[in-house]
Amino acid sequence: MKTDSFAYHVTKYFSDYLPNQTAASPNTIHSYRDTFVQLLNFFKKEKHVLPEKLRFSDFTSENVEEFLCWLEKERGIGASTRNQRLAAVHAFFRYIQYREPAGFEQCAGVLAVPFKKTPSPSVDYMSLEEMQVLFSVPDQTDQKGLRDLTVMLVLYETGARVQELIDLQAASFRFGSINQVQLHGKGDKSRIVPINARVASVTQKYIKRYGRIQPDALVFTNRTGGKLTRAGVQYIIDKNVALARKQHPNLFTGKITNHSFRHSKAMHLLEAGVNLVYIRDFLGHSSIVTTEVYARSNPKIKEEHLRKNSASLEVQEKYSAKEKDDLMNWLKKSL
Repeated sequence: MKTDSFAYHVTKYFSDYLPNQTAASPNTIHSYRDTFVQLLNFFKKEKHVLPEKLRFSDFTSENVEEFLCWLEKERGIGASTRNQRLAAVHAFFRYIQYREPAGFEQCAGVLAVPFKKTPSPSVDYMSLEEMQVLFSVPDQTDQKGLRDLTVMLVLYETGARVQELIDLQAASFRFGSINQVQLHGKGDKSRIVPINARVASVTQKYIKRYGRIQPDALVFTNRTGGKLTRAGVQYIIDKNVALARKQHPNLFTGKITNHSFRHSKAMHLLEAGVNLVYIRDFLGHSSIVTTEVYARSNPKIKEEHLRKNSASLEVQEKYSAKEKDDLMNWLKKSL
C-alpha cells in the first residue's frame, strides 16, 4: 500500500464517500468521526505515533484490539459502545479494500476482529394507562404545555425516532379525511404513517398557535427559535414524567426516554394483534429481525403463546364415564 495514502483516504471517506455515495446520516458521520478522533488519540498516547505520521501498516488487528481495550479502560465504555466503534473501523477498512488492493490482506485482518458479545437488550415501554396519564399532564391552554403535549403525542403516535421528530417541517403533515405525517429516517429513507384525529387536532392547534405555517418551517423549535435538540426533547419528557409520578407514584417506575415512546407504540400495536410486518414498516426497520425483539420482550405475548401451547398439551379424556363403566363391567365378566 502507498505509505502516504492514509490521510488522503480518510479525507475522501469523510468528505465524499459517506455523505455523497452512501448518503449516511449526519449522526452516522459524527459517530464515525468520533471513533477516528479516539483512534488517532490512541496512537498518539499509547503508540507515540502522531496523526500525520500514521501509515496503513500501523493498523494491524492487534492494534485495533488494543485500541478497543483502551477505550474500555480509559473511557469506561460498555460492550455496546465498543462494538459501535469497531463497526466504524470495519466500515472504513471495507471501503479501503476496494481502493487499495495491495492491502487486501491487512484489511481482512482488521475486519476479522470480532465484536464483543452483549446481553439481549431490554425494551423499556409504558403501559396504556401510563400513556394516558402522561398525556393528561400538560396544560393545553398554556403555550409551552401545548408544545409539550404535541411533542409527546407525535412521538408516540408516529413511533418516530427523536431525530425524525426534530426534523419535521410543516409540510411533513397532511390533514384531511386521512391524517398523516412523512418521516425522514435512517439511510435517507422516508415513510408515511397515519395519525389519529386527536393527534391531528392537537398538532393543527399547535401549528396555528406557534405560526408554523410556511411549508419549510420547523415544527418544533427551542426558546430562541432554533432547532430543537435531543436534549431539549428529553427535557420536555423528564419534566412531564416527573409531574406524572407525583400524581401517580405507582406508575413510571422505570427510566423514560424519547425512545420509550417508540417502544411503547410498537408494543401496543403488537398487543392489539397487528402483524409484525406492518410494525416493521411502521417503525422503518430494514429487517423484521429488528422488530421481533418486541415480540420476545412482551410478557403478554409470551403469556398468550404459553397459554395456547399449554392447552394443546392437556390430557384429553379418551372415554366418557359411561364408557368406562361399560368397559369395567365387561372386564369383570370376561376375566
